[in-house]
Amino acid sequence: MTEFKVFELGNLRLQCGMTLPKAQLTYQTYGSLAADKSNVVLYPTSYGAQHTDIEWLIGPGRILDSDKYFIVIPNMFGNGLSSSPSNIAEPYGMGRFPAFSHWDNVQAQRRLLAEVFGVERLALVYGWSMGAQQALHWGAIFPDQVAAICAVCGSARTTPHNKVFLEGVRATLTADAAWQNGGFVSRPVRGLRAMGRLYAGWAMSQAFYRESKHLELGFASLEDYLVRAWEANFLRRNADDLLSMLATWYQSDISDNEIYQGDLEAALGAIKAHAMIMPSRTDLYFTPEDSERECGQMPNATFRPIESIWGHRAGNPTDNADDEAFLRDAVRALLTDRT
Repeated sequence: MTEFKVFELGNLRLQCGMTLPKAQLTYQTYGSLAADKSNVVLYPTSYGAQHTDIEWLIGPGRILDSDKYFIVIPNMFGNGLSSSPSNIAEPYGMGRFPAFSHWDNVQAQRRLLAEVFGVERLALVYGWSMGAQQALHWGAIFPDQVAAICAVCGSARTTPHNKVFLEGVRATLTADAAWQNGGFVSRPVRGLRAMGRLYAGWAMSQAFYRESKHLELGFASLEDYLVRAWEANFLRRNADDLLSMLATWYQSDISDNEIYQGDLEAALGAIKAHAMIMPSRTDLYFTPEDSERECGQMPNATFRPIESIWGHRAGNPTDNADDEAFLRDAVRALLTDRT
């Protein structure tokens, strides 16, 4: 495993009402912290991802410029590196995994920044997908500690249609015979492969397949793409971890806490940060219409959709130079406006 750092959280009381003994938040850093600590960018992980999966956009002159900024990637709870079903001790275990929320994630991240680096204010929180959800949680929960937010292909509250998608993913994975009594008794290979195939139809747009973009990426056929890109993506991960992150996504809501008590309009209105809301025009589950509605309730937000046929993956364009350039220009504009 590529090197990472560990922040010990001790006995962590979770939003669900349970306590996680010896909780850990793993993270990695890039670039140098300025003397006045004014150049910190927080970049939370997305669904199924670990820091090594998303660090590609960090570097000199990249979307997140490590020559200018000190970038911290905290691994989300449940992703297999930070505290997760796959690495926590009994009495948690089979059918007894604690529920993690984004409230838990951002509270732990705030402690990391303050206790390890002495950082109390962020220049930017940048996130894609579930990372965008965490970015918006930061803006609502700590409005005075975030100067700017770039939320790419995410949401402030998981919509009903998005939940339907997640229900399908969960049902596909748990249909494997290895799912018994609320947990997996063995590795659900058939379920993981099926999950990858289901995901492939949601994550990429109809136009992506119609224009055979998967073949341009070097795959020999549609089947080759489904096996080597999508089945392989989820076969890397522990199935209980995938379900844990899925549950966090399902319940994501910046107003579901003691501050806002379910009032989403109040939570969106409390975000002081200059925010750029960037859905993909062809995202099938974080739709631009939903993003535009949320953006309209934020006092300092700009709606800037990515005009792309790459669906949800337009927000993580590892193989798409045009969308990468669009994101890079948007982040530079957002940060320039703040300087």
